[in-house]
Amino acid sequence: MPGQTRSRPSPTGLERFNAAPADDAERALIACCGSHRWARRLAAHRPYPDLAALLAAADEAAYDLTPADLSEALAREPLPHLPDDAYAAAHTALSAAHAAYESRFGHVFVICLDDMSPEETLDQVLAAIRSRLANDPEEERCLTAEELRRLAKGRLSRMARS
Repeated sequence: MPGQTRSRPSPTGLERFNAAPADDAERALIACCGSHRWARRLAAHRPYPDLAALLAAADEAAYDLTPADLSEALAREPLPHLPDDAYAAAHTALSAAHAAYESRFGHVFVICLDDMSPEETLDQVLAAIRSRLANDPEEERCLTAEELRRLAKGRLSRMARS
């Protein structure tokens, strides 16, 4: 029909990521996982046809993280967020648990909370820290790397869908 124009839908987050300059793509990836090598590797292999391909590439790159890459990523990780209505005693207990963990392993505690309700967060984080404090350093390094992979996949999924 004359006078009608077709409007193209807004590009998805994945489309914007695929089309972004390399530096911008790497910055977006660093927000998902703090390893520069991981981010460069994923940015270099664009475009990704779909989210599943991006997540598979992210997993593969994460499995190749060296101890130095892992340390770099951990240095950029924030502590898990507590719900705003958590009691002061909970904040104190969590701070003490984080300090004990960092003293034992030399890096921040990371855990993916994507599938947890806010009501469960505090209990799960405290239980996980206490449980993982008993791990030997190599076992904990493996668990930490797995949690970073899970965190990165969740962040990438949110980025690609935005």
